[in-house]
Amino acid sequence: MTVATAKSLGLVACETCGRVARAPRDPQAAARCPHCGDPLHSRLPASLARTWAYLIAACVLYVPANLLVMMRSSDVTGTRSDTILSGVIKLWTDGAPGIALVVLVASVIVPLMKIGVMAYLALSVQLGWTRFRRQRAQIFRFIERIGHWSMLDVFVVALLVALVDFKVARVEPGPAALAFGVVVILTMLAAKSFDPRLIWDVAGQHADTRGTPDASCPPTSGP
Repeated sequence: MTVATAKSLGLVACETCGRVARAPRDPQAAARCPHCGDPLHSRLPASLARTWAYLIAACVLYVPANLLVMMRSSDVTGTRSDTILSGVIKLWTDGAPGIALVVLVASVIVPLMKIGVMAYLALSVQLGWTRFRRQRAQIFRFIERIGHWSMLDVFVVALLVALVDFKVARVEPGPAALAFGVVVILTMLAAKSFDPRLIWDVAGQHADTRGTPDASCPPTSGP
């Protein structure tokens, strides 16, 4: 049994306004949305290549983002330099375990989870996995929505710099702040570059060749 998709039906959705239009018969022809005039793409060009490039760059910068100094603070008692993890420990020992957990989740766990999940999704498409395609599409939507929350640690440093810049106390961002900000941006670009419709393409192709639908989802129309 075949799995009907928009691509197999000759339909393409505009990425700007969401208008669904007929794809041109000539695959080489440039199509534009009849509503807003933006270019139409049945699938994002070089989606997997760009996703892997952003993920690899994010992995490289994730190391200095966690090892270098995120924030330097100075007052009458002296100067202190903190990485992300040492800042979490300081918040915990200073009696703010809730804030420490929020920073730990947003600044360490979420970026690492995004990198791992996006790598899993890209690998699943590359290897042609046919199971749990609906679940993988839902995971992608979740990861895409929580991406900007990873910037919480950078926001905290920015607020402290703005609020605690006095003669008796001073807070400055460290080199890790830039690396961490770039990591978050790269993971967001990786999610933006990944085309989740590729999940359904692979599943549809395998269903066509094997003659059996995916057990994880009934043979209804995909995106």
